[in-house]
Amino acid sequence: MSIPTTDARSSLRLHWARATLGHATLGLQRASTDAGFRSYWRTQGSTPSRIVMDSPPDQEDVRPWLRMRDLLETGGVRVPQVLARNIDQGFLLLEDLGGPTVAQVIDANNADAHIDAAITQLIRLQSITLPADVPAFGEALLQRDAGLFEDWFIGKHLGISLDCADAERLQLVQRRLLDNALAQARVPTHRDFMLRNLMPVTDGPAVLDFQDLVQGPIAYDPVSLLRDAFLSWPEPCVSAWLAHYHARAIRAGLPVPGLAKFQRDADWCGVQRHLKILGIFARLQHRDGKPRYLADAPRFFAYLDAVVPKYRALDPLHILLERTLKPAFIRMTA
Repeated sequence: MSIPTTDARSSLRLHWARATLGHATLGLQRASTDAGFRSYWRTQGSTPSRIVMDSPPDQEDVRPWLRMRDLLETGGVRVPQVLARNIDQGFLLLEDLGGPTVAQVIDANNADAHIDAAITQLIRLQSITLPADVPAFGEALLQRDAGLFEDWFIGKHLGISLDCADAERLQLVQRRLLDNALAQARVPTHRDFMLRNLMPVTDGPAVLDFQDLVQGPIAYDPVSLLRDAFLSWPEPCVSAWLAHYHARAIRAGLPVPGLAKFQRDADWCGVQRHLKILGIFARLQHRDGKPRYLADAPRFFAYLDAVVPKYRALDPLHILLERTLKPAFIRMTA
């Protein structure tokens, strides 16, 4: 398949939107972009407005997104409605869910209501029975995630080659985090269930960016929501919301452990996720030329500072952070 140039892709996208909607003078305005290769465009000149998802086939196959969308909708999860599709070209016509995400409208006054609504969608998602061929968030994926932190954040971004002692510390903690995740009950797991992937519609929020859904540890999505990659809350709020999720999950028949064990599992999943995201953000900067994501790196260090010292089993990571990684990061940003 030949790869269209940017201008050719723009022309192809506009031609498809005009032909699909039967509007010869329709315009498109960028609505948002993914950290990946998808982009979103809002129609102009017609009512109601629609969204064109552009997923270039040579870079990001749209079929996994469509399959997961259909599975989630069948399970009662609010997802974007698909109005037209051209899979070969990588275009979808979607309902327009509006401009702001929940991350842009949430504040201290409405946070409880937004978090409760998000938990409603999450519990529906976790209650779905997935087809047998949906992959598990198992050893292979967890090992890959662990490698992102070491390869991209430590090696590429900080420019550090760990000595034997630090390398052993990191490997030991990554193994403990991995074992904890593998020991948890498995449910459908979004893997990026956070406020910027939720749209504040009346029958929602609507869930976005679900194409990488897997069978994974039950604490992973709740902590992704409450220790968000782009928005932080006071730890007492996080603890209270985790307890609220836990109570609702029990009522829904989900296989959560006791509250104390669940909160520990959430803490450990959060640590594993924060390390992974630091690696992803470093890769976005150094491989993909998207430096803005690493501006949130201090948030992840703050999360780690709040959680890691609570657990003796995570002491090797605490030592690595305090002696090696945080000083190197501070030197870079000074």
